Amino acid sequence: MRKQLITACLFTLVTTILLGLGYPLGITALAHILMPAKADGQLIMKDGVVIGSKLIGQPFTGPGYFNSRPSAAGIGYDAANSSGSNLGPTNASLIARVAQSVQAWHTREANYGNAQTDVPIDLITTSGSGLDPDITVAAAEYQVAEIAHVRDLPQDQLEQLLRAHIESRQFGFLGEPRVNVLELNLALDRMAAEHKQP
Repeated sequence: MRKQLITACLFTLVTTILLGLGYPLGITALAHILMPAKADGQLIMKDGVVIGSKLIGQPFTGPGYFNSRPSAAGIGYDAANSSGSNLGPTNASLIARVAQSVQAWHTREANYGNAQTDVPIDLITTSGSGLDPDITVAAAEYQVAEIAHVRDLPQDQLEQLLRAHIESRQFGFLGEPRVNVLELNLALDRMAAEHKQP
C-alpha cells in the first residue's frame, strides 16, 4: 500500500510538472518563435503605442467612424466579462432592445438614403463573446454614405477603402467575408488626413 501511494504521488508530481508547466511553456515558446504577432495577441500599434488588438473589438459609436457590433460583455467590450446577453429570440427585453436599435439606425441614417433599408443584423445584435472585432461587409457598406458625409470624403474613395479591407472566409470556406473595424477606422483616419492636405 505504501509503495502504491508513493508511486501515485510521484506520478502526480511528474505529470503536473510535464503537463502543467512544461507543455504550456513549450507551446508558448514555439508560438513565439513560429508566429510572434499571433502569440502576442495581434496587437495594433499607432505611433509606437498599442491601441488595440485585431482579435478584440472596441466601441466605435461616433458618426465619423465605422461602428462596431454592439457588445453585452460587462459594460461593453470588457474582456474580463466576455459573454453574450443570453436572451432567447422570444425574450421581450431582447425584442424591445433590437427594435430600439433598428429605430435609432433608421433615424440616424435618414439623411443618407438608408432610412427604409433593412439594418444589417450585426449592427443591432450582440455576438456570443461580446468582443467581436469584425462586422460584415453589408454592415460596413450600410455606414459608408454617413461617414463620407460627416468626414467630407468622396463616397467612391471610401468604398474603395472598404473593399481593400475585406477579409475573406477563413481557410476559404469558414464564416463570411468580414471587415476588422479597428483596422478600417485607422485607415479611415489616414485617408481623412491625406484628403485634408493641400
